[in-house]
Amino acid sequence: MPKPTQPGTREEMETVGSADGTDIAFERTGSGPPLVLVHGGACDHRFWELSGVRPAFADNCTVYAMDCRGVGESGDNAEYELEREFEDVAAVVDTIDGPVTLLGHSSGALLSVEAALRTDDLHKLILYEPPIQVGDHELYSEEVLAEMKRLLNDGRSEEVLVLFLREIAQSTPEEIDEQRSAPDWQDLVDVAHVWPRSVQAVGEYEFDAARFATVTTPTLLLSGSESPPLLNDVTEPLDDALPNSRIVTFDGHGHEAMLTAPDRFVDEVLAFLRETN
Repeated sequence: MPKPTQPGTREEMETVGSADGTDIAFERTGSGPPLVLVHGGACDHRFWELSGVRPAFADNCTVYAMDCRGVGESGDNAEYELEREFEDVAAVVDTIDGPVTLLGHSSGALLSVEAALRTDDLHKLILYEPPIQVGDHELYSEEVLAEMKRLLNDGRSEEVLVLFLREIAQSTPEEIDEQRSAPDWQDLVDVAHVWPRSVQAVGEYEFDAARFATVTTPTLLLSGSESPPLLNDVTEPLDDALPNSRIVTFDGHGHEAMLTAPDRFVDEVLAFLRETN
């Protein structure tokens, strides 16, 4: 696998205007069929560089790695609604010539499956454990959300990020320490205001399976056998809701197989892209 680009570096970004006029940034690399990457929470487009998966994709595809609203080089709006982020992803897809494959991880997977309802330009869809609440699972407790907001109001942005990673992303102390040492840590601290609002909005999202009956785009659902139940248990309901989907499970890995098993992750994605409909 190619050596990853240094995660602390930023190349020149391109932008597209979303439905509400907010500029959404993305970085284009490689050549070939278009592949849009949508990161999850507490990171930006450089997440895909941490283990070299973006350079590996760029050897086979034209990769568009976007920054979600309020993060990295993307703009923001004082009036926040989760639906605007669905429109942001659709705007990036619609700015690309030709049918696009859309790959979303975690909250980025939720944005991606909703974007599939808002664009006609999708060739394939890849979703890795969107934090959709099913059964008795809850994304957060009211106490955790209140504490995040209190810390934010007190200007303790780094503690907001740490609390998000520990309680929402369920990162281990070792994983948090590793992320803290990464070059982009301060960038994530600087946008701490997006984490409480995103957590609250995603937690309030209501999954209506019937809405996705028309999403006939070939879809690959990725799941980790070791992922927390909140993230793992949504895979089968999504598979039932989407008419043209199948599941691949990363045995022995959790919510971030692109980091813990990057070669297999890349192989599974590229194999799916090469399949004929």
